[in-house]
Amino acid sequence: MKIFVSRRWAIFFMACLLFVLSQFYRASIAVITPDLIADLGLDVNDLSLISASFFYAFAVMQIPISMYLDAIGPRIAMTALSLLGVAGALVFAWGDTVGSLVAGRLLLGAGTACSLMGTLKLITLWFGPLRFATISALVVSFGTLGNMTAATPLVLMVQSVGWRITFLIFAGINLLLTMMFFVVVRDRPKTPDFDQAPQVASGNFRKILQNLLNLFREKDYWIISLSTFCRYGIFAAVQALWAGPYLMTVIGTSPVAAGNVLLCMSIGLIIGSPVCGWLSDIVFRNRKGVMIAGLSGMGLMLAILAFLPRGADLTLLSVLFFGFGFFSGVGLIVYAHIKERMPVQYAGTAMTGVNFFTMTGVAVFLQGLGHLMQSLYPGEALGAPAFKTAFLFCSVCLAFTSGLYFLTEETLGKGKKASSS
Repeated sequence: MKIFVSRRWAIFFMACLLFVLSQFYRASIAVITPDLIADLGLDVNDLSLISASFFYAFAVMQIPISMYLDAIGPRIAMTALSLLGVAGALVFAWGDTVGSLVAGRLLLGAGTACSLMGTLKLITLWFGPLRFATISALVVSFGTLGNMTAATPLVLMVQSVGWRITFLIFAGINLLLTMMFFVVVRDRPKTPDFDQAPQVASGNFRKILQNLLNLFREKDYWIISLSTFCRYGIFAAVQALWAGPYLMTVIGTSPVAAGNVLLCMSIGLIIGSPVCGWLSDIVFRNRKGVMIAGLSGMGLMLAILAFLPRGADLTLLSVLFFGFGFFSGVGLIVYAHIKERMPVQYAGTAMTGVNFFTMTGVAVFLQGLGHLMQSLYPGEALGAPAFKTAFLFCSVCLAFTSGLYFLTEETLGKGKKASSS
């Protein structure tokens, strides 16, 4: 039994490390944009395409991953895709054109697409259903270390050895972790006690398609999906790309100061996620109200950032970005709301669909904001007016989404309909 307990925690730790790498890769462009512009002469459209390509690949991979995790097991699936991520990091590090950088990011997106779903699958098999919620929350918290690494630590590393060598180093780390993962991990324990765990969005393609068609008839499915499309799309677009140029170009901070502010955003998310979950589950017993407050808070932070002058106080910037991350912590409530709101037989497919909209939103906002800024301000796409327009546009999107969320049905507390399933 002692060996079994040690093995499952070793598996948890190795899977979490791959998830940390995934979070690092998705957020790593923001603070290296000045280096990419200086080395390759990129414009705003180039930067947005390079950053967005990761999320396009990540989103497209979600449905096939949901089908094949059961068929071939998380050990093989995560190992194979992680090796694809290694190739992506190498291609990106050696890239000297927009096309090669996009190819590297596509491979990275595809290679890390299984990191969360595969880890959740391993948790269901090794920890059992009673511990699933707690352990999965630990995974999400663990993953934010990747976001934090992509802030100040990445800036310091790039200043020391350059962005190309940095990504070569991370490719080596990725390869080493993948080999260790393959050696340590087994798909399931030999004891039969943990086979009754919930499934994570699995099934054949025809069943998934039929469930999706049924879900498409549900109003709340579209509203909840739109909310996660905008909420995480805007948060990750700011974190993964636009916060860096905004801080360094518009506000005039140093790269290290920009990294420190981005670190505050990650800390805000780390604190906000459990606090928002606690407020929703325990304090208010309410999904809608907490979600609406979070979406509105994000919009307010961006609206204030849109009007800050050059040389704005770093403490104020840190507070605003912390608040932006904190309010974004409502994101996990979406998964609870959709699971409670949809019929139980559609729960797995609904979660997969929401995850697809979540990652697609990042790609759309990353590239869409780039096109918006480039088309409206062709001569100064990274200037203050461009960012003011982009941030206000995002703020309006969040306000619109929070208004729509009033139309969803409450699944907890006094607002729950008696007839609700």
